[in-house]
Amino acid sequence: MGAVGIVMGSDSDFGIMEEAVKILKKFVVSYEVKVSSAHRTLSRTLEWVRDFESEGGRVIIAGAGMAAHLPGVIAGATTLPVIGVPISSGALQGVDALYSIVQMPPGVPVATVGIGAARNAALLAVQILAGSDPDLRESLKTYRIQMADEVDAKDRALAGRLGS
Repeated sequence: MGAVGIVMGSDSDFGIMEEAVKILKKFVVSYEVKVSSAHRTLSRTLEWVRDFESEGGRVIIAGAGMAAHLPGVIAGATTLPVIGVPISSGALQGVDALYSIVQMPPGVPVATVGIGAARNAALLAVQILAGSDPDLRESLKTYRIQMADEVDAKDRALAGRLGS
């Protein structure tokens, strides 16, 4: 059982959701990945949510395209934090999924990241877990310092190329 559950409605979404896996690996956060559909396998989806919660899971990241019901269905079945990742698909290229996930009814929130932003979803999950884990909090601080250092290095490199 992982601390973070990553679930998506189709294996075709894994190309996007894999970015969440990479971040969780980087922070050495346990996770599990599941393909389950809010429409085609509703009973199995709800069973997975119950099992995940009862076995100590802490945060769920749910990726969905088009109607994007998966994050909301999961949120309705648990009190664990749910982070929705809208997947770009269909005629609206993920905008419909974004609206479906972000416009949850009062009382059943789903944290929502940008279209295809599975990396940010994982970072948000790490932040949630870091609230009760000082070592993870320190790892996040180090990660942010590294990101700032990378930007500084790119700035210096660009300035060097421009001769400024």
